[in-house]
Amino acid sequence: MAELAVERLSLRFGGLTVLTDVSLHVDAGELLALIGPNGAGKTSVLNCISGIYRGEGAIRLREQNINGKPAHEIARLGVARTFQHAEVFSQMTVLENVLTGRHSCIATNVLAEMFFLPSVKREELRHREAAEKVLGFVGLVAYRHTQVGALPFGVQKLIGFARALALEPKLLLLDEPSAGLNRAEREDLARLILRIKDELGLAMIWIEHDMQMVADLADRLHVLDYGRTLGIGSATDVLNNPAVIAAYIGTRPLS
Repeated sequence: MAELAVERLSLRFGGLTVLTDVSLHVDAGELLALIGPNGAGKTSVLNCISGIYRGEGAIRLREQNINGKPAHEIARLGVARTFQHAEVFSQMTVLENVLTGRHSCIATNVLAEMFFLPSVKREELRHREAAEKVLGFVGLVAYRHTQVGALPFGVQKLIGFARALALEPKLLLLDEPSAGLNRAEREDLARLILRIKDELGLAMIWIEHDMQMVADLADRLHVLDYGRTLGIGSATDVLNNPAVIAAYIGTRPLS
């Protein structure tokens, strides 16, 4: 059973068609790269999956159709995402940012929190321990009490990863995580993505423009062009597909 299956997803804004009959699936522990030219509809696919947009068709998370559900409900079901821009809370500490990713996991109520009952204390301790564990996994323990706005952009991108992982997701959506990073930061990012895949066994849909990273890391590729599927398969097959080369990569196959 696929962790996520998208079936004939279409998206329109008035007279503008953004996606047309896009179908894809990703299994547990699989890294699916979603590639294509700028404006191909890649982020729109992630926005539909995560509940920001509502398209036509079915989006099945472990056989449950989540299309049309509010974003917070989809997050509670185990879908987390990162963003092309870090989208962090710059005035908060790293630990506080990661704790926001635990929001949908909180099981207390307002009354108990008002009186800070023992159950609330236990719950807070549980979430802080979970956040600290994620910080250790991502390698951000040394920054836990640092204000995020004072940190380099590359570290802020990692904080976005940590916040998404704090949700304890089953599906992770990555929207151009390498954008704005230098070579060393991209290498660190590649190692982190492989750790998430191998150690946590998460299904991931990864939007990426770095074709060398895609060829090295992705299990399968799904190519979009003008909102339509152009190619699906292994990196070797897709990146040497003449239609893909003509639409996106350039003039010669990737060796």
